[in-house]
Amino acid sequence: MKAVGYIKNLPITDPESLIDLDLPMPEPGPQDLLVEVRAVAVNPVDTKVRQGRPASDATPVVLGWDAVGQVRALGTEVSGFAVGDRVWYAGDLTRQGSNAQFQAVDHRIAARAPTSIGDGEAAALPLTAITAWELLHDRLQVQRDGARPVSLLVTGAAGGVGSILVQLARQHVHLTVIGTSSDPAGAGGDWLRQLGVHHVINHQQPLAPQVAALQAQGMAPVRHAVSLTHTPQHFKDLVELLEPQGRLAMIDDFGPADLDVMALKRKSLSLHWELMFTRSLYNTHDITEQGRLLAEVARLVDAGKIRSTLAEVLGPINAQSLKRAHALQESQRQRGKLVLQGF
Repeated sequence: MKAVGYIKNLPITDPESLIDLDLPMPEPGPQDLLVEVRAVAVNPVDTKVRQGRPASDATPVVLGWDAVGQVRALGTEVSGFAVGDRVWYAGDLTRQGSNAQFQAVDHRIAARAPTSIGDGEAAALPLTAITAWELLHDRLQVQRDGARPVSLLVTGAAGGVGSILVQLARQHVHLTVIGTSSDPAGAGGDWLRQLGVHHVINHQQPLAPQVAALQAQGMAPVRHAVSLTHTPQHFKDLVELLEPQGRLAMIDDFGPADLDVMALKRKSLSLHWELMFTRSLYNTHDITEQGRLLAEVARLVDAGKIRSTLAEVLGPINAQSLKRAHALQESQRQRGKLVLQGF
């Protein structure tokens, strides 16, 4: 089968950084779906793994986690799926990725794809939707049935995860949603307001005074905060603006000495990490929750309550298109998801 991968850790400008491969068809395990891949998206994790995970001629690495495709075979222990189903998923860090014609994926972390959007639009969603859902419901434990009115602050809200998270948050009527942007009066702010954010503030300025000004106008206290980028830079403000016994969740990477966690103690604030691969990495007791939440996100998409963050379909799934996608991802100037479709 056709696939794209690498055999050396090289900068994306090197012609050999990603190469077209001819690999054996994967054999599905007992819990697996064998999926014929139709579309994939590129995420920061793709570039991080390409730069750091060892590979060789004998063991090339195939990247890719977001995917949409059609089920071609079922493992012996699979339930709830049939050959021919159109599915979506974000895969498993420990297995070969979706940049291939066929992929074996655990059926417990997959779901039927939304029917109202095409393969490209759907491929842009799984990884960010899982991350956003788990941040909101598993880490922050936002109550689905509502409670007293409170606010949720999301830093870097116009990015891939943030753009889904604020849409999910708007399904909770008791939440006031605040998003941060570097240009709240410009394109970033406009995008967030289109997604339903109630207030947009500037993350190039101190956050706490801006939130205090909104609260002085009657906004509910900030019970929840999600830091999606530059957490050490914003940490002091986040501690200040959260109400006592509030919750802070984060996803970005930084050094162990970059946060003064003792600052959380006086307010009894809780700190939560999110990695959407945790359930598949450790085969957790609740691994099926990932498939269930993807099914719920598909329902929300088909109901018109969640929109795709697709920016551009760059071309077919081949080394040339993927190298372009990785270069754009590494530029850190990309807004929306980059998708490749077909072989």
